[in-house]
Amino acid sequence: MKIVRRMDVTMSEYERCVTDANCPAVFELSNGDIAFIGADATAQLGAELPVGAGVGPGEKLVVVPAAVLRSAGWTLENIGA
Repeated sequence: MKIVRRMDVTMSEYERCVTDANCPAVFELSNGDIAFIGADATAQLGAELPVGAGVGPGEKLVVVPAAVLRSAGWTLENIGA
């Protein structure tokens, strides 16, 4: 599995990005999956997940700013919400 491309705009265009190591992002992977860099909210939000959802071993609940997803072309309409 490898990163094929960055799907959002570079974080230098966001005020939230302080350094290259502190920026949320969305990537397309060679196997067709999507990878995210975001804030780990597992401890804060994990207990609030609805029935049938859970964070398993090796997983994290990650928060990605909506602006990052919009810059990658995602909308609630095109992701089936």
